Amino acid sequence: MVGVSLPVITLVGATATGKSSLAIELARALRQAGQPAEVVNADSMLVYRGMDIGTAKPTTEEQSGVVHHLIDIMDLGQTASVAVFQELARAAIADCRARGVLPIVVGGSALYLHAIIDQFVFPPTDEVVRARLTGELETIGAEAMYARLQQADPDAAAGIEPANSRRIIRALEAIELSGTFRSTLPTWTYALDNVHQIGLQIDREEMDRRIAIRVEAMWRQGLVKEVRALLDQGLRDSPTACRAIGYRQVIAYLDGTISETEAQQLTIIKTRQFSRKQLSWWKRDPRISWLDLGAQPSAVLALIG
Repeated sequence: MVGVSLPVITLVGATATGKSSLAIELARALRQAGQPAEVVNADSMLVYRGMDIGTAKPTTEEQSGVVHHLIDIMDLGQTASVAVFQELARAAIADCRARGVLPIVVGGSALYLHAIIDQFVFPPTDEVVRARLTGELETIGAEAMYARLQQADPDAAAGIEPANSRRIIRALEAIELSGTFRSTLPTWTYALDNVHQIGLQIDREEMDRRIAIRVEAMWRQGLVKEVRALLDQGLRDSPTACRAIGYRQVIAYLDGTISETEAQQLTIIKTRQFSRKQLSWWKRDPRISWLDLGAQPSAVLALIG
């Protein structure tokens, strides 16, 4: 098959289940079978240059011979929003298909993957309106802004936590610009054709063990040193990168608010919580075919025919 009829394979699963490694092995297996394939990253933090250890970014050696899209494409000061990521990833997928290359999308961020492959329209945005609303938030507080949202759109307010000031501002911005804001996510409806979602399943105990091992390895590899260097490059002021799990905890350690041991343990805890949330999201999607941990490329290929 060529052009837009080529499949889009997505690999999803919890942290430390080997998605990136399987994607690389799958791309090599496809190439050996005469079908070129490339990897499209769907992890929101792998886009940032310099954020390597804490994101478990595939090294140049690990990527060897397999083209990867959307890795190391942004500076820390840029914002890898869902809307921006959707545009970039869909363009990469379209480019692959136009060249007769099968795209393998590797997802660590469930929301971002959902936005890439499904019908997902974003509310309008305006920097001037948002800046004004943010200023009002700082003046009168989240409670008053939430009350304003309840008055403007009770249904939208019902789907947002009263303390979530970021979403309150986003909702008020969208309502001012378009008259409405949808606080719930769209249903599972593909925006792309011929999508095959493959999940790597893992029991909770094994997932927790793997996450602890990975975080401990990050510390040995120099995560603290990496974060210290990134702070000199503006990590603290980054609108999205500074919120990454591991980086936020190391920043707290370097600021002296927690110990290094606490930073490491908090990173493990937060990563486990995040993985459970991601798995809960994916398990609700009936379109995903699940394979056991350690599945080989042949198992993936068998599922897509």
